[in-house]
Amino acid sequence: MFAPSTYIARRAKLAQSLGSGKLLFLGNDETGINYAANTYHFRQDSNFLYFFGIDRAGLAAIIDAASGEATVYGDELTMDDIVWTGPLPSIAEQAAQTGITRTAPMSALADALKGGDVHYLPPYRPANTIKIHHLLQVPVAEVKARASQALILAIIQQRQYKSAEEIVEIETAVNITNQLHIQAMLCARPGMTEAQVHAAVEGVALSHHTSLSFPAIITVDGQTLHNHSHKNSMKPGQLLLVDAGAESHMRYAGDMTRTFPVSGKFDARQRDVYQTVLNAQMAAIHALKPGTTYKECHLIAARQVAEGMKAMGLMHGNMEDAVAAGAHALFYQHGLGHMMGLDVHDMEDLGEQHVGYGPDMQRSTQFGLGFLRLARKLEPGFVLTVEPGIYFIPELIDQWRAEGRFKEFVNYAALEGFKNFGGIRIEDDYLITETGARLLGGPVAKTIADVEALRAGSM
Repeated sequence: MFAPSTYIARRAKLAQSLGSGKLLFLGNDETGINYAANTYHFRQDSNFLYFFGIDRAGLAAIIDAASGEATVYGDELTMDDIVWTGPLPSIAEQAAQTGITRTAPMSALADALKGGDVHYLPPYRPANTIKIHHLLQVPVAEVKARASQALILAIIQQRQYKSAEEIVEIETAVNITNQLHIQAMLCARPGMTEAQVHAAVEGVALSHHTSLSFPAIITVDGQTLHNHSHKNSMKPGQLLLVDAGAESHMRYAGDMTRTFPVSGKFDARQRDVYQTVLNAQMAAIHALKPGTTYKECHLIAARQVAEGMKAMGLMHGNMEDAVAAGAHALFYQHGLGHMMGLDVHDMEDLGEQHVGYGPDMQRSTQFGLGFLRLARKLEPGFVLTVEPGIYFIPELIDQWRAEGRFKEFVNYAALEGFKNFGGIRIEDDYLITETGARLLGGPVAKTIADVEALRAGSM
C-alpha cells in the first residue's frame, strides 16, 4: 500500500468532485473455476485498489460525498476460514492502513445505501451486477446503463494523471516485464513449442512473487492480433511475437511486445518489414508531447507503415492519400496504443470513449482507425503504450482483393508471396512529461542488430 495520506487525499478529491450522494464501490469476490473452492487467481477491482488499497476478496465500500467519510464493508474470517487460509490482518486493520476508521459487516451495506442518491460504476463481472440489482432494486438488464456518469468522469479525471509514487510502481512492473522479454529472447529456439516459451516467461513473473498483467500472446502466428494459443512448435525461418507484461505487487501493469527470428537472424524480407515497424514506432515516439493528440501520433505511424510497404513494392501511389482512405489498414489494423496504469488497458471498464477520446472527439468508423483506443490530446502524467505493427492476414487480403478495394494503392499480386509471413509488433511504455515523453523501465533490445546480438547468445 501507499501511505494513508495518499488514499485519504484521493477519496477527498473524489468526494469534492461529486459534492453529494453515496459513492458505492464493489470489490471483487473469489470466483470458482469449476466449483466454489477451486478459484481463479484473485484480482481486486482496480478502482477499489485506487481509493481503498485493500487487496482482499469480499469487500465493498461507501464514500459519503458530502462529508468525505468512508466505510469499508466485509466479513471477518471465521475460525473455519483460518484453518484453510491461516491468520490474516482484520478488515479494520487493513482499512486503517488507508486512513479509514469505519468498518461494518457486509449485512449492513444495504441499509447504508437507503436514502439519497447512490452513484456506482458499471460492473464488468456478473456477480457484481447481481449485487447491485439486489442492493438498489435496479433491474438486471438496466444495471450497467444506470451507472453514474458523474462518478465515471470524476474517476477518469483523477486516475488518468499518474503521481510520482504511481510511476515508481509502474516502472517496477515494466522492469519485471523487461526481464520476461529478455528471457523469451534467450530461451526460444527451433523445435521448442510456444508453450515452453510461455512457461519461461510466466516463470519470471512468478519468481518475483507476482503475475502477468494479462494473458500472454506468444505466437509464430503473429498475424492473429490476440492469439492466445501456444500449441505450435517453432521452426527456422519463423518469427516469434511475444506480447506480455507483469504486474507490480500493488497491481500496476507493464506491457511490452518484441518480435524476433526463431532461427536467430532476420531474413531479407523480415528485415524490411521489421525495420518499417521500428521506423513507425520511433516516429510516433518522437511526436509524443503535451498538446499533441494521440490520433496524430497514430497517423504518423500509419504513414511510416504505408511508406515502408511502398518501398517493398506492396503499395503504390500517394501514401498520404492511401492513409487518409484507410488502405494501410490492410497491414496495420489496430491502434497505436492505450493508457496504462492499474489496468493494462487503463480504466477500460469505465468506457473507452471517456478514457481515450473524451467529450470533444468521436471514434472513427474507418476500418483500422476505428480500433484506436486512445486518440485524445496528450497531457503530462499520462502513461501509455506505443505499439505499431504490420500483419499479413490471408483472409483479409483475399477479401479485399475480391472486393477490389484500394486497387489504386495495393499491389495484390506482390502480396501473394507474403500470405505466410505472419506479423510483427513492437511495443514500449512511455510517460508524457512537461516537455515530451520518457521511456519507462530500462531499454530492451529492439534494433535489428541488438535483437540478433541477443539472440546469438541463445543459439
